[in-house]
Amino acid sequence: MPNNSPLSTLNSPLKLEEIPNKVRDVLGIMVAVNLVSEDGKELVEIRVDPYPSPVSYKGEYHYRSGSTKQELKGAALSRFLLRKQGLHWDGVPIPRLTLGDCNPSALQWFRDKAAKSGRVDEQVLADSDAALLTSLQLEDGELLKRATTLLFGKDPERFVPGAFIKLGFFITDDDLRYQDEIHGDLFSQVEKTLDTLRAKYLKAYISYDGLQRVETFLFPMPALREALLNAVMHKDYSSGIPIQISVYAHQIVLWNTGQLPERWTLEKLMGKHPSHPFNPLLASAFFRAGYVESWGRGIEKMRRECANHDAPAPIFDTGMSGLMLTFKANRVHLAAALGEKSASALLNSPGEVTGEVTGEVTGEVAGEVAGEVAKLLLACRRPMSRRELREALLLKGDDNFRRLYLLPALEAGLIEMTIPEKPNSRLQKYRLTDKGNVLLTVLRKGKIRP
Repeated sequence: MPNNSPLSTLNSPLKLEEIPNKVRDVLGIMVAVNLVSEDGKELVEIRVDPYPSPVSYKGEYHYRSGSTKQELKGAALSRFLLRKQGLHWDGVPIPRLTLGDCNPSALQWFRDKAAKSGRVDEQVLADSDAALLTSLQLEDGELLKRATTLLFGKDPERFVPGAFIKLGFFITDDDLRYQDEIHGDLFSQVEKTLDTLRAKYLKAYISYDGLQRVETFLFPMPALREALLNAVMHKDYSSGIPIQISVYAHQIVLWNTGQLPERWTLEKLMGKHPSHPFNPLLASAFFRAGYVESWGRGIEKMRRECANHDAPAPIFDTGMSGLMLTFKANRVHLAAALGEKSASALLNSPGEVTGEVTGEVTGEVAGEVAGEVAKLLLACRRPMSRRELREALLLKGDDNFRRLYLLPALEAGLIEMTIPEKPNSRLQKYRLTDKGNVLLTVLRKGKIRP
């Protein structure tokens, strides 16, 4: 009870029989009051049963945290009030949201997916859009719920700020090379994010099966897909903060503002546990569309896919005001892509380039790198066209640029084409390889001078 409550002192002239009425008038609840004796002293005992609905004190809501009393405000208060009413954030109606705010192509896309999964009745899929939303429990009388705009909205961020995904490629924790934002409905976000990761962010190592060349991603795509789906379904969208995916040469880190269920620990999350979706309506829609096989098995699936890929199990961390999930590359696979010493240094010292990397790059690459190539690496801040690179280097002629800068960097495996199958495409751009990124970090640390 708040310290400034008229009931917080026993020196008050308030009579025992008056206390229940006073509590009822101030807090709106009923209590039992008893006079008890303990160690020769008379004490007033006030017994309060747990209430299913929230109780306010003069319009404020308080909770006990250790030995202190905290006031609930903002998003935390909203979650608390919804939980006490047996509701979830995604099930709250939005007054101004109408069927006209939904994208017909997104609804049709869901129909196609649900028809293949067999998890929605065929008659429902053949019915109107309004009937489909009703069957998915996305309407409340004449109003549509929050989950509707996230799943099918033309512009979800009009109603839910921060409902998008950020991607970034990092050399070290403080060196962001390039980034993307993925917007739209949640189904589109998942598909676009996976496509962008494959095409722009993830590198593959080369192996051979007889004479056949095989390219394998450093990270297991099925596990990344499952992690992304979990982030989208379990995110706390009231935070206004986007899901963030940080890609490094040796690891991928996903973070979102999702919270563990009340009284759950990370140990319980890692073990066998029941389904407890933070946003049940979102989870149900993804299940019916066939994106997830069942609820409560996401972590098990991620671990299994990592094991099948000979990669370390994902690392979970709940200490960053949300859930952080880290995938690390298989050491052998990373060594095949970068070299043994570089791989070892990256895996042992995340985010830092050690003397081992310097020695690896200096011995293996630096002898082949002229000052012009080093300048090119420093100028290549993102995927850039030949013209953009030339202008960044303040060069006028293309011949010298091609002969002294571009071709040597390509031959050394420090940069690569974004459209390798069409070398002369007008849309062709160039980006650093993992090897080039490692050398760039060495250059920036001053180990090799251009």
